[in-house]
Amino acid sequence: ILAILLFGLGLGTTITFASSHWLLAWMGLEMNTLAIIPLMAQHHHPRAVEATTKYFLTQATAAATLLFASVTNAWLTGQWEIQQITHPLPSTMITLALALKIGLAPLHAWLPEVLQGLDLTTGLILSTWQKLAPFALILQLQPSSSTLLIILGLMSTLIGGWGGLNQTQLRKILAYSSIAHLGWMILVLQFSPSITLLTLLTYFIMTFSTFLVFKLNESTNINTLATSWAKAPALTALMPLILLSLGGLPPLTGFMPKWLILQELTKQGLAPTATLAALSALLSLYFYLRLSYAMTLTISPNNLTGSTPWRLPSTQLTYPLATSTAMTICLLPLTPAISALLTS
Repeated sequence: ILAILLFGLGLGTTITFASSHWLLAWMGLEMNTLAIIPLMAQHHHPRAVEATTKYFLTQATAAATLLFASVTNAWLTGQWEIQQITHPLPSTMITLALALKIGLAPLHAWLPEVLQGLDLTTGLILSTWQKLAPFALILQLQPSSSTLLIILGLMSTLIGGWGGLNQTQLRKILAYSSIAHLGWMILVLQFSPSITLLTLLTYFIMTFSTFLVFKLNESTNINTLATSWAKAPALTALMPLILLSLGGLPPLTGFMPKWLILQELTKQGLAPTATLAALSALLSLYFYLRLSYAMTLTISPNNLTGSTPWRLPSTQLTYPLATSTAMTICLLPLTPAISALLTS
């Protein structure tokens, strides 16, 4: 059953990637949603079931809006082609429907709630793979209204920063981090789609590392993270670097997309937008620093609610984690090569 569901997940995304017709793209998105729902509800925990229901309702709403907008476009212009969206009404509706699908602010409220109800593996799929298909469609909608995209992007970076400030649950923090990163991608989308793709890729690598570390430590809140130093001391030393890379600090990979995006926005004469985005990155940086501090700079007091974990050997494969951690920390020197590839 798991193999069939994962195949459905992959097939749905691939159909959306390959489609040039709105109906086919919509079908791919629907397959994608229907394949991940059993994966989300597999533990039969009330919270998982609630998260699955919320996810299903938001995705169904977004898919219905998308279908309605593409039918409206066919009615107004006689075109079903994805590239041929010329009328502003269907274009705006489709952009908003896809924004709801990936969880861009102000249509973001479902994402932290849903992610909080899932286990870390399904949460990882939701934060990475599930963003691919809607993103492929947003990238093809290039000439849609630029103001709308910039407003969505700025709101997402700000809300993604603010929302995560007083959270203690790691999955909610990662959800807000996801919203903020998606905001950065949407900001630069119309000026340089290649930088958007680069940002999406680096975000995937960094999130993959973070989720795998949390999974290895079996931690879902800051308290259990604070007692995890006894489990894997070497990993505990690397974890702040992964988190600060997510925050976008210079010697780490996460700085590269932010740097290129700010440069591109300034080139386009959007210096105020770039300044706001850079300031909102400070908000996100605060909660990554808070996690790093809790994990590595404090020896937690003994009367913690979570008792110190046993140092049992983990059953999790460490090769994927080692690879993604190395990429999360060390890829910044490749920036010149990557920018050469982007401009060619």
